[in-house]
Amino acid sequence: MPATPDQRPWGAGTVTALGAPVLPPPETEPAEAPDQRDRDRRRLFLFGGIAGGTLAAGLVVILAMALSGNSDPFGRDVAGPSDMRPPLAKMCPAPTVAAEPLQPVDPGPPPAGPRTVDAESGISYPAYGDPWMPWTEEWRAGTLEVPYKMGQHFITENYPGGTYHASILSAAVPAADNDAVALNLECVGRQVAADVRAEYYPQPNRMELFRDERTLLGGRPAWVTVFRLHFTRPGLKATDELSAVAIIDVGKTTAAVLYVSIPGTHRQFDHVVDEVLAAVRPT
Repeated sequence: MPATPDQRPWGAGTVTALGAPVLPPPETEPAEAPDQRDRDRRRLFLFGGIAGGTLAAGLVVILAMALSGNSDPFGRDVAGPSDMRPPLAKMCPAPTVAAEPLQPVDPGPPPAGPRTVDAESGISYPAYGDPWMPWTEEWRAGTLEVPYKMGQHFITENYPGGTYHASILSAAVPAADNDAVALNLECVGRQVAADVRAEYYPQPNRMELFRDERTLLGGRPAWVTVFRLHFTRPGLKATDELSAVAIIDVGKTTAAVLYVSIPGTHRQFDHVVDEVLAAVRPT
């Protein structure tokens, strides 16, 4: 069997022979050929050259990025989070210097009679009998797409463009940042009124402005705009309309929107505008 690491081979002869064993000459590795040493040296020089070139190129890239103003050459430009605020919150941030606030007051009980209660927007207002009927759908119009879900209406005429309506509608619209302490009522009120004029009615039109002011509605701070628009549209009998837009601060990040419209063909209902504004109450 081959010798194990702790065994030593002995010289020729019987194992009982006297005298010290004769050790074989030490094993030595064969000398490396000169050609092999040259090849190894050249290989080391080649690897060293490649590494040095790579390092130099990296330093040039880092220097160029630093001079271009990129303080994080190994990072990548990451866009910040998009502005997810509602449109009116973007248009009407809370003012840094607020106007003297209108303090809520107790408006007293609502007038007697049927009422429309809009729990989502946080207001209630008078409900009328025939020809008025409940509003039963969600209507989003204009650039702001205020979602009117509650109220009353009736059809005043049919024309080639569809049906024309008198309406008393309400909605809740996000109008403040989550951490805002107050609504910018003037800005929100004017933005919504401008959207109503531009998107709900024939263009061009002419406005008679009756009210555009801060006030209290139902004891709550509000912005009220009341106006009559004059317009024409082929096939439409109505050439004007009395409208009111009220934005009411109900103590939430959403504002209550109350929109009333009475076509000029039915001026006998113009009184509804003032009655509804005077009788609105927070829920």
